[in-house]
Amino acid sequence: MRMLVVDAFTDRPFAGNPAGVCLLEGPVPAEWMQRVAAEMRHSETAFVRPLGPAHADAGFELRWFTPKVEVALCGHATLASAHALYDSGTVAPDRPIRFQTLKSGVLTITRDPAGELSMDFPAQPAEPAEVPAGLAEALGVKIAGVGRNGQNDLLVEVDGEPEVRGLAPDIAALGEIDARGVIVTAQADPAGGHDFVSRFFAARALEGDGEDPVTGSAHCALAPFWAARLGRRELVGYQASERGGHVRVVLRDDRVVLSGTAVTVLDGALRIAP
Repeated sequence: MRMLVVDAFTDRPFAGNPAGVCLLEGPVPAEWMQRVAAEMRHSETAFVRPLGPAHADAGFELRWFTPKVEVALCGHATLASAHALYDSGTVAPDRPIRFQTLKSGVLTITRDPAGELSMDFPAQPAEPAEVPAGLAEALGVKIAGVGRNGQNDLLVEVDGEPEVRGLAPDIAALGEIDARGVIVTAQADPAGGHDFVSRFFAARALEGDGEDPVTGSAHCALAPFWAARLGRRELVGYQASERGGHVRVVLRDDRVVLSGTAVTVLDGALRIAP
């Protein structure tokens, strides 16, 4: 079956967030998908299965796996999957893609004539919360405020963009915090060309340094947070990881439209059948 590696939220190779995309022809066991994701070793590998004939309105099933666990929502691997379907000619560029997911409902993706992809995701606003014990020490930075959303992500505001870019957290200590992930954010410096900056750490789900390069799902919390702070519903975020990437967000009531581009860097065949 066809296996791709796609760099999401970037217009150039070796930037943004890489995702594996496995284009399935039929159902496969979850255990097998987990083993493929562990082999790929990307923060997420997406598995896409058609639910009807090509170009039909039935759409596709979409599931996401880290090397360790299946996750309920992943933005960059959704963008990568849509890019793979459009880029391969499986879906015509003027047609929307509807992904059926296990826990996040139907996700609709569209492509504009310039090639930018837009994803309609559920908003995940963070409610004010107490600062968990040990969080400030694990991050090594002064915390201005904390919220927690329905995905059990902590949204941590710090004083400025330099603090976000300079983070060097204790990943083992972050793994002791009760959270799916920790989003650290600040308003952007005025000359940066974006409205806010962020970084995302998921010590329990990701290997290595526990940092995800560009996290679409985190922007489902960042969009309502910064829309309220800045008084605008259309914003541009920059995730300031080593690879880095921009995510354009539009808040629409209880939904967030996330937009970006992607680049295919590998297109091959997976030889191990389920």
